[in-house]
Amino acid sequence: MTVTPCGFRRTPEKGMARLRWAGHGWTAEGEGLPAALPGRLDLPALRPLRGLEVDWPDGPVPLGEIVRLAAAGVPLTAAEAPAWVPAPLAELLADREWLAGESAGGLRCVADLRREEHSVRLRRVAARLAATPGEFPSSFAGEVASAARPKVSVVMSTKRPHLVAEALAQMARQRHVEVEAVIGLHGVPYEAVRAAVESAPLPVSCVVSQAPFGEVLNLAAARAGGDYLVKWDDDDWYGPEHLSDLLLAMRATGADIVGATGEFFYLEPLNTTIRRTTFASGAAYPSEVWADHVAGGTILLAAAKFRSLGGFPALPRAVDKAFLKAAQAQGARIYRTHGLGYVLRRTLSDEHTWQLPLSHFLKVAANQWRGFRPSRLMEAA
Repeated sequence: MTVTPCGFRRTPEKGMARLRWAGHGWTAEGEGLPAALPGRLDLPALRPLRGLEVDWPDGPVPLGEIVRLAAAGVPLTAAEAPAWVPAPLAELLADREWLAGESAGGLRCVADLRREEHSVRLRRVAARLAATPGEFPSSFAGEVASAARPKVSVVMSTKRPHLVAEALAQMARQRHVEVEAVIGLHGVPYEAVRAAVESAPLPVSCVVSQAPFGEVLNLAAARAGGDYLVKWDDDDWYGPEHLSDLLLAMRATGADIVGATGEFFYLEPLNTTIRRTTFASGAAYPSEVWADHVAGGTILLAAAKFRSLGGFPALPRAVDKAFLKAAQAQGARIYRTHGLGYVLRRTLSDEHTWQLPLSHFLKVAANQWRGFRPSRLMEAA
């Protein structure tokens, strides 16, 4: 599948349009849309829309174009779907809560957030429909078996043993991938994490070192046995489809490195969650773009590519930024996908390698909520 969500717009400029079957193909009709013959619809022309309402014909018709639009992240909806529409797609199209809009206090309505969550769910469904045998079967009964799932080595360096058990639990709940954890204990004795490691429901290996942070990551990465390698931060939160979403973005775009947008932050001393969609300068901070940076705790690439790039720089801090800069200098292409399955924790600035005061995050907040309020894609209790 070559279609990608690249160019998805968080805030639509136009309203809804209709998607209709025109006898021999699907066509989109709405104010401001260019006249087009039925067939493969022009994705750039659809990007400004809030979404498309599907008008079903009386009998079965090809659904390839609808699945293509879903894979591109175009928000689609239909009050009801006929029986010949695959059940997972029909159920998602019928979920119309994102259309209602919602005000949750703070700085801005979260209707755009609900719309983007719906878009991501559509991308996931489209990818799995395309991966099943036959022409879009009615269920995911043919979903890729466990043995064929991508093998991902999660590399994490930590000097906070009390966070290891929760980090491993989040790795273990990742869907559609086979995960192993390789942990660099940064000046921490193995005994401090033994209980967490031995009770973890996934393979875990550890290395103990007092080398600079970047070198500890490299020592851990040297033990990685997966096809892909991903960096993980011990104190952040990850949704259950975080890894599969990164892999989906990599397959769709052909990027060498993918990562999430760092947009949700939990400010622990203030018990406040914020979402940023702009830089401090006021410039837009988009997702689904080719970029020079991604959230450091989400960097994913093929293990072979990681080795060819020379690994992480042996630095005490700013390792992620230096790694991405060096990768780009060697011609690596970096893609930044959505950040709805990821929340960064911030306590006091001197407890993080990325040192910014809590006031900085409040200034750049597009949304602000009391308590822990991640995107619904986190599936947090």
